[in-house]
Amino acid sequence: MSPAIRRPARKVRQQLGAAAEFARDETVGGAFLLAATIVALIWANVGDSYQSFWSTELTIGIGSASITEDLQHWVNDGLMVLFFFVVALEVKRELVVGELADRRAAAVPILGAFGGVALPAAIFVLVVAGLGDGDGGKGWAIPTATDIAFAVGVLALLSRWVPTSLKLLLLTVAVVDDIVAIAIIAIFYSEGLSPAWLGAVAVGLATIVGMRAAGVRPILAYIPIGIAVWVAMLESGVHATIAGVTVGLLTPARPIAGRPVLEILEHRIHPLTTLLVVPIFALANAGIPLSGEMLSDAATSPISWGIVLGLVVGKLVGIAGTILLLVRFGIGTIPAAIRTVHVWGMAGVAGIGFTVSLFITQLAYEDPGIVDAAKLGVFAGSILSAAVGAAILISAGRRRVSTPAPEG
Repeated sequence: MSPAIRRPARKVRQQLGAAAEFARDETVGGAFLLAATIVALIWANVGDSYQSFWSTELTIGIGSASITEDLQHWVNDGLMVLFFFVVALEVKRELVVGELADRRAAAVPILGAFGGVALPAAIFVLVVAGLGDGDGGKGWAIPTATDIAFAVGVLALLSRWVPTSLKLLLLTVAVVDDIVAIAIIAIFYSEGLSPAWLGAVAVGLATIVGMRAAGVRPILAYIPIGIAVWVAMLESGVHATIAGVTVGLLTPARPIAGRPVLEILEHRIHPLTTLLVVPIFALANAGIPLSGEMLSDAATSPISWGIVLGLVVGKLVGIAGTILLLVRFGIGTIPAAIRTVHVWGMAGVAGIGFTVSLFITQLAYEDPGIVDAAKLGVFAGSILSAAVGAAILISAGRRRVSTPAPEG
């Protein structure tokens, strides 16, 4: 085989290997996330300790140079910075050397992801349009998210029925979905912007760029600057997790002096976020007191129904419909092993919102009753989406097995 052929082949193998490793981590993370969610639900329905614990205030710092938040906000505004940092690393890698580097090949999952954002948001707005409270529409972004850990976990459980290339397609769609979610959080869920603190953010990021240009290589040297950027972002009015995104996107995707900095950071931090940070987030946010009255209120809440329909119908039709139209009109292609029914099944699984959907719920609403109704909508929509996607993929796999091979 000539070198010209070996190079692209090696690149494909590297991409598939990275995707497989990422999927394995997310699969295990999905199990931890599910366990944390179950614990949170049980804890929230046994006594009052759940709310009192996560409402406990914690001060870090001294005097005026301190930050006081309750434990839930420390998780959402602090620990989740690591989660979004890893997301940004994955986005950067995909944009530079991964599936999204080839813009033409990436057109299908990119546009499919946008379809899976636009239609759920539109469905939510239409459902909530008759709601008397004008604040109800603030949650329009809740059903636009895809939870990579749970979605990949479902595909892993269905591996005997789905082609490997379908997992890569789902990962690419989910990565683009993350990019859109990050932009939505930064643009629509930031308030009371402070020009002075935004200036401090800019100085911090410029310092990181300057250190890179000066050849500063030790990763530990960048940690104090990263913390400073986080504090400035927290005080600026832009959600603090965007600090993790910006620092992640500044990380070089290609090796520096032969050292793959981005890959090193991913290998070190991704397991931490998957097995610890995200489960703790679920533990702090997934606890809902499931009283009969609350369930009844949620069952009649336009917000709950808007989220359910957005995740189940919006994601399914938005992603699959966009991808199949692009293929139908020759604008893009999908791997030969992926059939039309696989695309529908993958789109159904992509309706599992959970982590980012719960995150946006906390940003969109303050009323505890509305927050609980929205969370139930996320739970119900995610469970139904998983069931619909799994049913489609299992049915497709069984039909393929039961179809007799043509006689030669």
